Amino acid sequence: MRVVLAIDSFKGCLGSAEANQAAAAGVRSVHPDAEIREITVSDGGEGFLEAFHSAVGGAFIPVAVKDPLLRDIEAHYLLDGHTAIIEMARASGLTLLAPEERNPLVATTYGTGQLVADAVRRGAERILVGLGGSATSDAGTGMLQALEDAFGPQFRESLEEVSFTLACDVDNPLCGENGAAQVYGPQKGASGEMVAQLDARARRFAEESARRLGYDRSGEKGAGAAGGLGYAFLEYLDAECRPGVALLLETVQFDSLVAGADLVITGEGAADRQTLMGKLPSGILEHAGGVPVCLVAGRVSDRDRLLEAGFARVECINPPGLALEEALKKEVAQRNIAETVRRCLK
Repeated sequence: MRVVLAIDSFKGCLGSAEANQAAAAGVRSVHPDAEIREITVSDGGEGFLEAFHSAVGGAFIPVAVKDPLLRDIEAHYLLDGHTAIIEMARASGLTLLAPEERNPLVATTYGTGQLVADAVRRGAERILVGLGGSATSDAGTGMLQALEDAFGPQFRESLEEVSFTLACDVDNPLCGENGAAQVYGPQKGASGEMVAQLDARARRFAEESARRLGYDRSGEKGAGAAGGLGYAFLEYLDAECRPGVALLLETVQFDSLVAGADLVITGEGAADRQTLMGKLPSGILEHAGGVPVCLVAGRVSDRDRLLEAGFARVECINPPGLALEEALKKEVAQRNIAETVRRCLK
């Protein structure tokens, strides 16, 4: 029995590696001699650094940076030779703020720019940036200010030889009804009035940038990612947007790893129709090469639609009536994942 495990983190509960370990215990309870390959995964948000460290190694580099409210913190990025991997949420993420501190009108991506600057100074020629989990909606102006502070007003010339790839699982443009402020502003603490202000501010910045640079990338897919940080990378640093799961699976050579497997088990905190819109389990399904894929999740909706998309099984790990507070306990979630996998294999 050959099984490949590639389960995303269960936010606020388990990391990817921990979820995989629980699933492996479930597999071994039925098939003690199974050959199991555990792949730490992330689509660009939480766990992005750990996933790439598991895949390629490298060194975690600590940097003194500013958090979204310009307080001093230490954040890390991963450096492997001339490639740097940055998880923007480490410096500019929502988890760095208490709920009452959330205010995207003032939250800044300056700290993310400091991580980029440090990586460039250390010789990085290729920089991968995970754009998930941001607390910001500043269209990347904070990040650009940090680069100007580090390299001067002509910072783009200093970065001409550096390639930027964005791990991004959203297609939103910068502005408008599907833009960064309208779609993601409320979950970062924005009121309706603030959303309008944020959208207008981003639109003005894009118009000014287009006049200055002679082109406008604000309407491209991914420009609205991370509160418009995607736009700043696209417009000012000629970045390329890639689905985070595709970047990672390419790096770990997933297509080769899954060849000849009997089963792939993937999962996430909540599985529903949005799972099919470029989220990690759908990328796993796409790259599974016909090997059956079992999807496990803490909450399941739209099961029939997920099965129609090709998942062999779609299972909720939590028994009916289990309180959310109990379900989010690490040891409970690990036990429930193991039991669900065991049930799937019997």
